[in-house]
Amino acid sequence: MPILRNTFSVFVILLLGYISVVSANPFESLVMPGKVIEGHKKYESDCSNCHKLFSKRGQDKLCLSCHKKVSKDVKGKRGFHGKSKSIRIAQCKSCHTEHKGRRVDIVKFEKEVFEHNKTDFRLGGRHKPLECHSCHKKNKKYRDAKSSCRSCHLKESPHKKAKAKKDRFKQCSDCHRATGWNKLVFNHTKKTKYKLTGAHKTALCQSCHINQRYKKTPKKCISCHKIDDVHRNKNGSKCNKCHTTKQWGKISFNHVRDTSFRLKGKHKKTPCKSCHSKISFKKKSKKKKRARKCFSCHSYDDKHNGVFGKKCNSCHHEKDWGWDETRFNHAKETKFPLKGKHKKIECDYCHKVSKKKKKLKSKCISCHKSDDVHNGNLGGKCNSCHTSVSWKKRIKFEHDLTHFPLMGMHSAVACEECHTSSGYKKIKKSCVACHKNDDFHKGKLGNNCDRCHTPNDWGVWFFNHNRQSRFKIRNSHKKVHCHSCHNESVIKVARKPRDCQSCHSTDDPHNGQFGSRCNDCHNTKDFSQINMK
Repeated sequence: MPILRNTFSVFVILLLGYISVVSANPFESLVMPGKVIEGHKKYESDCSNCHKLFSKRGQDKLCLSCHKKVSKDVKGKRGFHGKSKSIRIAQCKSCHTEHKGRRVDIVKFEKEVFEHNKTDFRLGGRHKPLECHSCHKKNKKYRDAKSSCRSCHLKESPHKKAKAKKDRFKQCSDCHRATGWNKLVFNHTKKTKYKLTGAHKTALCQSCHINQRYKKTPKKCISCHKIDDVHRNKNGSKCNKCHTTKQWGKISFNHVRDTSFRLKGKHKKTPCKSCHSKISFKKKSKKKKRARKCFSCHSYDDKHNGVFGKKCNSCHHEKDWGWDETRFNHAKETKFPLKGKHKKIECDYCHKVSKKKKKLKSKCISCHKSDDVHNGNLGGKCNSCHTSVSWKKRIKFEHDLTHFPLMGMHSAVACEECHTSSGYKKIKKSCVACHKNDDFHKGKLGNNCDRCHTPNDWGVWFFNHNRQSRFKIRNSHKKVHCHSCHNESVIKVARKPRDCQSCHSTDDPHNGQFGSRCNDCHNTKDFSQINMK
């Protein structure tokens, strides 16, 4: 039995070998698990096109023998199949399973989850949100999409108008990035050896590179700024001697070093053309040097009409040409110190402009004659009363040195209250001269008001009844007002009756039966108290 069994096994093996050689196709079609896809249909009749007997890894080589582009990617370690090691060493059938029918998709490409970073073109910046069909055209393989910038952006390229190909850039990435087409990253310093500074940094490329010419661009200032040259090339072509790239109008010219004329004060801010009226700034000859005297520029500003000569700097300086900023020392030069309000007065207020130099009088009246309210009656020595701080305020006239010292309320009264005329002399000093209208007694007590009244207050008086009259005021009489007894305006106080009855007749309960000598029983403390003698 063992011999028969072994003999049968050998026979089967030989039979299978014979069948595989003689009639392989019909047999393989019997054992094939299913139909292949439409693209592989023509290879279906011969399994050896895709399968190698007893070799799994050999099958991958057969796949790559047909798919040459994929094979090239795997060997070159590029593209989707070559960049990733896990994909590069994997068996083809692990992703692409065959024998499932003619219309089955064995690629299994899912756009939504595909990792584009595993390809040769990493998606970054503005490329990320793009739809696949923006770059991958319909009915074309995804791998056939070109990855150069020009393949997509040629229509947008402003450089396509360049007249010569040599003037065009080869790689867009030299200047542009995927984050934004208009955001340039071109390193002008490294690439061209021409560093962009100041306003050049923000200048548009085409401002210098006319007609898209990017090679052999002239680097001299005059090549671009010829139209800005106000000197019309008379100062040469080395513009950077004076001008900077920060701003064409800002000059770096060192006036001290290059002209020996230091610019100070307002001269620093003065435009060049204010002094340099002609286009050229150079000296034509030694004889025709640029004028440096003040008068050469400021003759039109001379309010003195040349009366004080041409040495303007003896009074004026560069900070301000005006009168307020003059450095003329009035006290030292004229022996007339400017004080108070005189300090703020403009020069021409006192010094009137004339064609001849005139010595100005230093007396107050020479300027203030029109302000003299006294009309010259007090003379010309105004400073005896007035000060330069204020013409009307702080009058320093000492009234106490006159025959009428000011006391009390008189010191607060304005001068013109008493001095009604412009002349301040020969004024009457009696009280009644000013206070006639205030006289309650209507002149019947005479003109010696100061016997009772004081200048502190007209209503406060100091008449001593006991000393200045023959009727002494005692007790309750001290509280009685004057007009209680003096109910009429009298010429003399002494004529007023002094007996009690003259005032107290209405208070007499005796109706005159005891006579008029009330003081025999009554006293001044209290009329109701009786002191019988």
